[in-house]
Amino acid sequence: MEFILSAWKDSNLEHLVLVANNYKIAKNLANTFPFPNTIDAGQQFIDMTKRHSPLHIKAIDIEGTAVGGIGIHPQSDIMCKNAEIGFWLDENLWGRGIMTKAVKQMVNYGFEQFVINRIYGRVYQTNLGSQSVL
Repeated sequence: MEFILSAWKDSNLEHLVLVANNYKIAKNLANTFPFPNTIDAGQQFIDMTKRHSPLHIKAIDIEGTAVGGIGIHPQSDIMCKNAEIGFWLDENLWGRGIMTKAVKQMVNYGFEQFVINRIYGRVYQTNLGSQSVL
């Protein structure tokens, strides 16, 4: 399935809330990702993604619809040459290889855009799908 990584747009809000308001997704993400996901929380998320240049967080876009998100999060202090990758995808699209391809693209983007030597991911023990992707 073809996709692009793009900036989050206000027009993504309704679908973001629809697909991200899913406990199976939220339970595997940081506490900063809201659950339940509301219109207000979704708008705050989209607004937050626009604050960074270069972008840290991108939408996974299939035919103009944001179906997930992926981010590179540069670290600070003694970890300043490191960045963490995080990602999520609409449950209806799990198991199709989309995230594996998106992670490869985002890792390349991360090394091109940030002064880092390492990108790492943290995954819960029960999240076998994300373990496989990484």
